[in-house]
Amino acid sequence: MKRYLIPLLCLLPFLRVEAKADLTLQQLCSGQFYGQRMRGVNPMNDGVSYSQMSNDGKQILVYSFKNGQQTGTLFDATQVRGRTKVDHIDSYIMSPDERNILVATNTKSIYRHSRTAEYYIYNVQNRTLHPLSEGGPQESPVWSPDGYMVAFVRANNIFLVKLLFNNSESQVTKDGKYNEIINGKPDWVNEEEFATDRSLTFTADNQMLCWIRYDESQVPTFSFPWYKGQVPERTEYLTYPGEFTYKYPMAGETNSTVSVHSFDIKSHRERQMQLPIQKDDYIPRIFATSDATKLAIVTTNRHQDRLDLYMANPRSTECRLVLRDEVKPYISESAYDQMLFHEGGFVLCSERSGYNHAYLYDLNGTLKRQITKGDFPLTTLYGYDTQSQTLYYASAQESPLCRAIYKTDAKGKTTKLSEKRGTNQAIFSRSYAYFINVYSNLQTPPVTTLCDAKGGTIKTLIDNQAVLDAMAQTDLGTKEFFTFRTGQGTELNGYMIKPYNFNPGKRYPVIMFQYSGPGSQQVLDSWSTGNMGGSMFEQFLGQQGFISVVVDGRGTGGRGAQFEKQTYLKLGQMESEDQVEAALYLASLPYIDKNRIGIWGWSFGGFCTLMSMSEGRPVFAAGVAVAPPTSWRYYDTVYTERFMRTPKENTEGYDVSAISRAPKLSGNLLLCQGLADDNVHFRNTAEYTEALVQADKDFRMLTYTNRNHSIFGGNTRVHLFRQITNWFKTQM
Repeated sequence: MKRYLIPLLCLLPFLRVEAKADLTLQQLCSGQFYGQRMRGVNPMNDGVSYSQMSNDGKQILVYSFKNGQQTGTLFDATQVRGRTKVDHIDSYIMSPDERNILVATNTKSIYRHSRTAEYYIYNVQNRTLHPLSEGGPQESPVWSPDGYMVAFVRANNIFLVKLLFNNSESQVTKDGKYNEIINGKPDWVNEEEFATDRSLTFTADNQMLCWIRYDESQVPTFSFPWYKGQVPERTEYLTYPGEFTYKYPMAGETNSTVSVHSFDIKSHRERQMQLPIQKDDYIPRIFATSDATKLAIVTTNRHQDRLDLYMANPRSTECRLVLRDEVKPYISESAYDQMLFHEGGFVLCSERSGYNHAYLYDLNGTLKRQITKGDFPLTTLYGYDTQSQTLYYASAQESPLCRAIYKTDAKGKTTKLSEKRGTNQAIFSRSYAYFINVYSNLQTPPVTTLCDAKGGTIKTLIDNQAVLDAMAQTDLGTKEFFTFRTGQGTELNGYMIKPYNFNPGKRYPVIMFQYSGPGSQQVLDSWSTGNMGGSMFEQFLGQQGFISVVVDGRGTGGRGAQFEKQTYLKLGQMESEDQVEAALYLASLPYIDKNRIGIWGWSFGGFCTLMSMSEGRPVFAAGVAVAPPTSWRYYDTVYTERFMRTPKENTEGYDVSAISRAPKLSGNLLLCQGLADDNVHFRNTAEYTEALVQADKDFRMLTYTNRNHSIFGGNTRVHLFRQITNWFKTQM
């Protein structure tokens, strides 16, 4: 060995080792590490095919569930016949009979879920395009079951287009008025907190159109300014700023009055359902059922601890209560968000057992059986096969950190369909003989596979190797899960990202990231954990010398109703206590610098950041709160009262806020806020900073012109995350 040592050493100066590049914020904010996913997938009626939109929006292609091969083309923008053309489409809605497709162009967002678009009716056989309407952009379109009509909303009114009558358009309602009456789509708070953009449906026999009407005339307004800005530039405000005013009910204030209406398409007669609800009750959803005489209307009381299901006859207007589900202290959104209606019945999710599970009912509200059972929550419903009486769903049965795909049959036998441990999401064929599975874990970007009825992989459709290749070009730290027990005896889950070339003999600064909101979950064996896909912002911080940590405290999801709902009436108190406990645990580790622990979060996470930094134990050297609610008195009725009741009923709970805790703030604080945030208003930051000034507390604040709750557009995201990074680098 000695003989060859000297020649080898002589060669070392000439060997070239290619250095790996550091991550950049431009890379991260471009979404390079999110991973590719299939776009616009729609299972088709034949049970063995699915449609999918091309990434450039120019085509809608047909693929086989059997082998993943392309079998046809439904739409090609370059092959459209006639005078009407589009360059590309943003989305599409297939008619029930698949003969026509509604394609959307020039889509523009309104709020979180709602948008306007210019829709066209595309005839698959003739390859022709015709405008759905020439009266202006449309919202929330819906096909009739027979595929011969489309209803949509424009300017708060409902319109109806009949394809068999040369696309003739008629106006169904005429009382719609901005900030007063809305027909067929929800107002701001119902859209935001019940996660829907449509309150409009046809009956099964195609003869009646039914909708929810929102009278928001008595709801107080809220306004924020518009400036000229850039990207986009609003030249109408070149000289004077503008103002946006909309209806926003703060906690304890007046909500919209809701009612359900029907329209007889032949007689043109409108009727109001005789729904026996209180004036301040909510209607989160209406559903068409397989019986044309039964319109399903879901209602909740204002406290949201009781869900009622009425079956309304759209002609007689009679409403019959068929089901009441009372769950204390509140009903979770999954109860109405994941309700499945099928031929002759429906599936309801309920936490009545302490865990979210599925229950099978007939249309008369008779309970047939509880389908899923166990000390774990069902998380997503995918479908119910009436022939085999089998339910397909995802749950946290393996672990609170995982999501797997299952089916449970009529005899109660449960079969796991997904193969790998981590996070799985599915799209099933209409026959349930196949499904598309999207799998990821903490280390693996989303892998999309085509699977058979037993869960076996037929073909890998997307492996996201490009993401792995990009990651290989930079030095990344290690990711690991951990658990610890707080001083109060609660075991909490967390994950940690240590920098590349981690040295256990060193002491590292730590940045804690969290959301902490009710039912949320950040600690998951999933690629989406953390920021920007693959925890890549945390990896970026690792290259700056930080350890990153995420801990899910009390009130978060995946562990059942008791763990999730213990924060009721006292939002922010347990959550901030647990983040402080997490910091104290980290401070006890030999490789952590206990004097350099920071915390940050967005929205509820921003609120919890402020609450944690002013909890009373000064463990945080610095923090960043992005778009934080600072007092629940400034937030909306539906969300806030679900967890806090009204300010009159729970004065003590509302009095504990970031604002009231301002005198106890400890650590260097940066506040970031969009000035056009329709969700968490800038008012929250304005009132909080005034409290800090009067408490003689130093802080820094960044505002972003014309940006909403997501704070994006142009270079905005890069700028924001650079400020967050620099704050922690300079302030701790």
